[in-house]
Amino acid sequence: MTHPPRPRQLDSPLLPKIFKYVGRAQVWVYRRTGGRIGGLWRIGAGFRKPVPTLLLDHRGRTSGACYTTPLLYLADGADIVVVASQGGLPRHPQWFHNLRAHPDTHIQIGRRRRPVHAVVADPAQRARLWPLLVETYADFATYQSWTDREIPVVILRPAS
Repeated sequence: MTHPPRPRQLDSPLLPKIFKYVGRAQVWVYRRTGGRIGGLWRIGAGFRKPVPTLLLDHRGRTSGACYTTPLLYLADGADIVVVASQGGLPRHPQWFHNLRAHPDTHIQIGRRRRPVHAVVADPAQRARLWPLLVETYADFATYQSWTDREIPVVILRPAS
């Protein structure tokens, strides 16, 4: 399946600022409602098939500051799987770099907050998980077609 090139308007310098404030608002609402509001992504491919959303805490690799990012996810047994797509941009998202530096963190799904350990999927794991992720949210395939980087898949394993 061929995808059109990445729309130029998605590279507007205003979009990262908008996403930053929308993300903060989503985190605030999600936390206050236990995920009842903000717990399902209904944009893009999620309009017809809503996708579950979690909150990922991560520590800045250089600043040490704490951040929370809403992300789409797939449950895979006891593991939770997220995608470092950044909408098909040529660079990995900051949360991905932060998790590589500080892989022990917390996620919140609904009202439940729990500790996890982040691991980047190896090629065999990614080959198994990628089709499941695209089935969950079809736009991941479009994002991959817009970038030359291989979009990382991150497995969040329950911490013991």
